[in-house]
Amino acid sequence: MIEHRQIYVNGKWIDSTATDVIPVVNPATEETIATVARGTAEDVDLAARAAAAAFDEWSRTPVQVRTAVLRRMARLLEARSDDLTDTMVAEVGTPITIARNSQTASAIADLNNFADAMADVRWEERIDESVVHREAAGVVGALCAWNGPLRSVVLKAGASLAAGCTVVLKPAEVAPLTGYVFAEVATEAGLPDGVVNLVSGTGPEVGEAIVLHPAVDMASLTGSVRAGSRVMELASRSVKRVALELGGKSANLICEDADLPAAVASGIEDAFRNAGQVCGGLTRLLVPRSRLAEAEDVAVTTVERFVIGDPLDPATTLGPVVSGVQRERVRGHIQRAIDDGVRLLTGGPEAPEGLDRGYYVRPTVFSGPNSARIAQEEVFGPVVIIIPFTDEEDAISIANDSQYGLAGGVWAADRERARGIARKIRTGRVRINGTAINMKAPHGGFKLSGIGREMGKAGIEDYLEYKAVHG
Repeated sequence: MIEHRQIYVNGKWIDSTATDVIPVVNPATEETIATVARGTAEDVDLAARAAAAAFDEWSRTPVQVRTAVLRRMARLLEARSDDLTDTMVAEVGTPITIARNSQTASAIADLNNFADAMADVRWEERIDESVVHREAAGVVGALCAWNGPLRSVVLKAGASLAAGCTVVLKPAEVAPLTGYVFAEVATEAGLPDGVVNLVSGTGPEVGEAIVLHPAVDMASLTGSVRAGSRVMELASRSVKRVALELGGKSANLICEDADLPAAVASGIEDAFRNAGQVCGGLTRLLVPRSRLAEAEDVAVTTVERFVIGDPLDPATTLGPVVSGVQRERVRGHIQRAIDDGVRLLTGGPEAPEGLDRGYYVRPTVFSGPNSARIAQEEVFGPVVIIIPFTDEEDAISIANDSQYGLAGGVWAADRERARGIARKIRTGRVRINGTAINMKAPHGGFKLSGIGREMGKAGIEDYLEYKAVHG
């Protein structure tokens, strides 16, 4: 079993002041595979002071130097890609054939994308006789998510490093192991001491200490709305900047002239990525009322093709959710929807057949109105609701009738019509006819889905400040 009792501060692994550890549990086997230190405010203080001391030198390094470091880190992660994939399968439960691309390869690509984008950032521009500079925001507290543990670290720490910021990193306590690899790679890539620091621990103990620390200038969180609200509250005490990537309840709008079987199947597969534990999953499927029965049949057929089981088996397409707590939460959403009278098409709250251990949830599809709680609340599990609409105006209204605004999809035979609909949907990202996400484009949302953007050039710019010099 892996034991991490140390934290990473000022280029060195040192003993945590913690007296307790946090177990890391394999969601497929329910076995403890590792323990990490349950870090303390004292640990955070050491890390934040180290990051602050390293900031001046790192923030002044030439863009070309920071670009080269990002590329070296990408190469070093790529060299360890097999181990990284195995680690994430063990701590999150993502099926291995999917994890290689969606978890490991995507994180490596994110680093390279940041390196590419460095040349596109307008680090300095002239406005008449004035010069406007873009400068690093300062020390960043990076509070990372468990559903994409390596990508979450890379999207925050990688963008921060590109901007010239130094970092205090808190990997998610549920899935912290790849964060340790990132810290090791930072040293191997030649980062100066103190530029990247890592403290493991819980949100209330370590996360809040990071946000409150006077040496931390900005807090970046990927997590729940409740966690994001708490970070905003704490950051407001010292008027810190925040970047928040929060939840979603995204709509996949299928027009009457679209290829409905393809659109429904694609939407279900998108929503069930990582056992539905994706903030941008298309979990509301909007279809013309005249084609509702057809959409329901396609959805059930698609769900029945999923192979549920051991995430190490290459044939598996749906693994467990991350924890026992998460499993009961998702099953609770399903049961409440049934109790509310929402029509269940397939799945349900019962355990999948033949799986005696592991935090598995049956892939589930409902059909009902957008007013149903299951259509309004983020489930974060393999659950979709099909919602009928009468016309285009009604469909757009339903898509926007959500407290979230992270992602969306539009399917139509006429691509220009689809683009017109996309412009009317209040979300940060819309995919047309299943087009793949451009990982160099911004990712982030409106409303309760958060503040700020990640990925590519926009991701770097979130960690920059403007400075105007006149004369």
